[in-house]
Amino acid sequence: MNKKLFQKGMLLKTSLAIAALLPAIGFAAPTVTLQSIGITSENGGTRVVLETSSITKSNYFTLAKPDRVVIDLSNTRLGKGVRVPAGIGNVDVIRTGARPNDTLRVVLELKKNAKSRGEWRPAFADVGDQYIVAIGSSSFVAATFAAQAPATIASSSGAPAKKSEAEVAIAEKGAPAPKASASGKSSAKETAPRVVTPRHAPLDGDRDIIVAVDAGHGGQDPGAIGRNGTMEKDVVLAIARALAKRIDQEPGMRAYLVRDDDYFVVLRDRMRRARNAKADIFVSVHADSIRNRAITGASVYVISEGAASSEAARWLAERENAADLMGGVKLDDKDKSLASVLLDLSQTANISASMTAAERVLESLDRAVNVRKTKVQQAPLVVLKSPDIPSMLVETAYISNPGEEARLKTTKHQKKVAEAIFAGIHSYFEANPPAGTRFAQMRRSQLAGVPGSPATP
Repeated sequence: MNKKLFQKGMLLKTSLAIAALLPAIGFAAPTVTLQSIGITSENGGTRVVLETSSITKSNYFTLAKPDRVVIDLSNTRLGKGVRVPAGIGNVDVIRTGARPNDTLRVVLELKKNAKSRGEWRPAFADVGDQYIVAIGSSSFVAATFAAQAPATIASSSGAPAKKSEAEVAIAEKGAPAPKASASGKSSAKETAPRVVTPRHAPLDGDRDIIVAVDAGHGGQDPGAIGRNGTMEKDVVLAIARALAKRIDQEPGMRAYLVRDDDYFVVLRDRMRRARNAKADIFVSVHADSIRNRAITGASVYVISEGAASSEAARWLAERENAADLMGGVKLDDKDKSLASVLLDLSQTANISASMTAAERVLESLDRAVNVRKTKVQQAPLVVLKSPDIPSMLVETAYISNPGEEARLKTTKHQKKVAEAIFAGIHSYFEANPPAGTRFAQMRRSQLAGVPGSPATP
């Protein structure tokens, strides 16, 4: 054999052997995965949420000309199929890129210089580990991190930072929910802290019933699109705003809009926002689509039992970081068997309440608009998975049907649907008022034969 060919062959074999040994001598792939990137814009500020498989060492810094926020996540890779959303609010563009030493860099290009801050929020309840970036005014940034749920938040180095007793109290209470104005927008004045009595308050309380109204899709996610170009995200936001406005007109009730403008909110963040708002019920508004354009009608969904069971398993697996169940029941100080029983009881009661409330809404819709499915449906929908907040999803119509698409675009029909949903919710709470609310006071007065103040003006 030619000597040079032999040497080349030996060199190739040696190189392949070394390459095969590299993982075994410390060059393993990153162990942390960036699982999703979410962005929302509200109250003049922008919030970016990086959800990861676990907390890792991070480095946060800003650059100028152009203005950028940079987050370097150590030992991290971008998950398969993760979609980088388009910029909204203060953020023009989001970019990601691999850096040396298994570092993943996330760059937020800003439209203009603004105050910003980034912190870890450890996993809790049904939300994984998240790195939160808030960009905007000083008050927006401060409110973002005052509202974080866990009692400890990891610093930018990845180490947990102790919070003061006052900060822990704020975190446990959750963010004050902005009250929707007549236009559906939240104003800075309306987001001032407001004391909301918990659901386990004394029976003589008079707090408002809080309804979380969730307009589906938004931002870069248009949802279903009608034949004439009508986007689901636009019509359901209009209906959600009309519903919130009607709820806010009702004494003893208050609406919380999960999204109050055209921006995207990740599904589990919708649930978290409802929990932070101390919502008594969660209503997600959508417009269905199907290949057969002749199909019409509204329908209402609640969570399926199989999906509820899988969610319970997730809660139990993460109960060390779980938020309290509504009513103040803690899971983290219970053994696994007792925690499982408590969670099962909570979910059973919650599914029953969800079904009852959904039936009232479906009956009300049936009197106002065309209904396709006359019974409440059950499905494994993520936004309905809260184990202790009655939740429903309302498919208001089939946007794929030209006639219903045209109606969905009109203010008159939007208000008609919103009024029907409101009437069903109102009817449910008249019969099943949460303790400590004005509705509960009126219910007790009625049962005792004492005239109470009317629920409607």
